[in-house]
Amino acid sequence: MGPRRRTSLASNPLLIGAITTLVIVVAVYLSYNANNGLPFVPTYNLKVALPNTYGLIVGNEVRIGGTRVGQITKMEPVLEKATGRSYALLEVKLQKRSGPLPVDTTDSVLSRSSVGLKYLALFRGTSAQKLPAGSTIPLSHFKEPVELYQFFNMFNKPTRQASQENLIDGGDGFAARGEGLNRTIRTLKPLVTHLEPVMRNLASPKTGFGELFKDLDKPAEQTAPVAQQNARFFADLDTFFKAWASVRRSLEEAIEEGPNSLTVATRSFREQAAFTENSAEFMRLLRPSAEALETAAPTFANALQTAIRTYPEAVELNGQLKTFLEHLRSFANNPAVELALTTLTHTARLANPVVAGIAPEQQYCNYITLTFRNVANLLSEDIGIGTLASAVAVLSPTGPNSEGVPAATYANGPSPEAKYNPEKFNNNFIHFNPYPNVAGPGQPKVCEAANEGYVAGRAVIGHSPVVGHAREITKRSEDLYGARYPSSTLRALGIRGGGR
Repeated sequence: MGPRRRTSLASNPLLIGAITTLVIVVAVYLSYNANNGLPFVPTYNLKVALPNTYGLIVGNEVRIGGTRVGQITKMEPVLEKATGRSYALLEVKLQKRSGPLPVDTTDSVLSRSSVGLKYLALFRGTSAQKLPAGSTIPLSHFKEPVELYQFFNMFNKPTRQASQENLIDGGDGFAARGEGLNRTIRTLKPLVTHLEPVMRNLASPKTGFGELFKDLDKPAEQTAPVAQQNARFFADLDTFFKAWASVRRSLEEAIEEGPNSLTVATRSFREQAAFTENSAEFMRLLRPSAEALETAAPTFANALQTAIRTYPEAVELNGQLKTFLEHLRSFANNPAVELALTTLTHTARLANPVVAGIAPEQQYCNYITLTFRNVANLLSEDIGIGTLASAVAVLSPTGPNSEGVPAATYANGPSPEAKYNPEKFNNNFIHFNPYPNVAGPGQPKVCEAANEGYVAGRAVIGHSPVVGHAREITKRSEDLYGARYPSSTLRALGIRGGGR
């Protein structure tokens, strides 16, 4: 017999095809089950109870501390027959190294992006007791998330109307008050001038400003045991002064006649002997009434004992108060305080012309508020589109010295196309107004910026002869949604509030 021939793997097409088919089947199986985790990989499985799914779907991520540790593999509704309450029960697979979790672990649903993609967030607890695999995180551990629409819903129609009314009333309160505000700022000059050294001295550890509050706490702590007695004392004082006020006029009359009464009393001392004897008899008869003081004596003695106990501490407080007053007098005599207030007054005086120029511009033309509103709308995100801003190129007109070609002077001539359509192409004329009237000091009460009319057929540099009188007043109700979309569109998008 001859030598046996060896069969090579590469020379067997049937075996190669079978191995290739097996590899493809395994790859398809792994890719199809990738969302459910790779097979034969150990996991830490848990169940999570939620009031509802909050937009979660099977396959969403599970994160701890912002790091992906697993995914949701199953979701099903659960109905409690005893209470009739329904909730969602999620089954999650976590990486083996992320468990076991403490039993006080909490959960919530957070947004992953602005388009609505969400994930289940777990917040690891601190308990030493751990959750075994297959156990459930109860509903009581769920933290209610705050949705974006809930944040914007706080600006509902009543809130926006109230804010608008507040702004209108505040504007009316400041209207025509510029001179008064200027006088107020000028009056505050000494305070602001000396504010910096005052704050520096108060912040210095040598001042001991922090100890002041500790020292103020001591008297309150010492008087706390006698708070009820102090309250009764003030109530009794109120009764006494009410009675005193009722005889005020009688006391005044007695004082007015005092000198004459003393003169008469001096002359009548001889006749007062009988009065003294009668007074002694009166006191003897008063003794039964004095016995009634026995019931009031314990209370009076208790008040005296409390005063004796707190008196030494009051002496210490007076000594600390003396030190504080000495520091305060040193601060008041500091020349830097007056210098700081003088500097602040000078700063306010320099800022006064700027404020005087800006105030009527904002009050009459509302330019500053309109600018911020338009910038906010320009950079806002449109619902369902996702664009932040759009720009459209506009071609410059043609003609002598136009913006589209090199020019020796400003554009001041008709376009070549004007002979075919004068109304459409007669636009190669510059219109430029660097300093429009904005109702500032010395200017007419007109909002010229953005109200200039286009004068066809000639160049206009400076104030336009055609100026409109439009003046836009912004409203609180012009929010992101209500100013752009009707309520039907917002309801179709699942957004509450807004609409027009």
